[in-house]
Amino acid sequence: YDAVGVLGLLPEQKLTAALRILPYGASAEQVDEIVRMKKSTILECLMRFCDAIENLYKREYLRKPTARDLRRFVQKAEARGFPVMIGSIDCMHWQWKNCPTAWQGDYGNRNGQK
Repeated sequence: YDAVGVLGLLPEQKLTAALRILPYGASAEQVDEIVRMKKSTILECLMRFCDAIENLYKREYLRKPTARDLRRFVQKAEARGFPVMIGSIDCMHWQWKNCPTAWQGDYGNRNGQK
């Protein structure tokens, strides 16, 4: 409830808004039909959700690997039969099978293939 006792948006509505846009590429207008929120509110929820995820995971996952990380990656890769794994990291040639619909056509490999 806000200062005058009016019930605000539920956390479930806000989360649903973000989770409809990110994986499916839905527009704010399409999401509005589901969650009954203004476009500006939907986009704010999306930004806050992304900021929260970034803040939660950036120290562990969204950073450059340290020398220690690289040694560990190489050891694990060698144990699994991929001795030069670090030198082969180039995800541009992988097909993104679950690419959000709205982003299809925007991403390709280094040769321009989609």
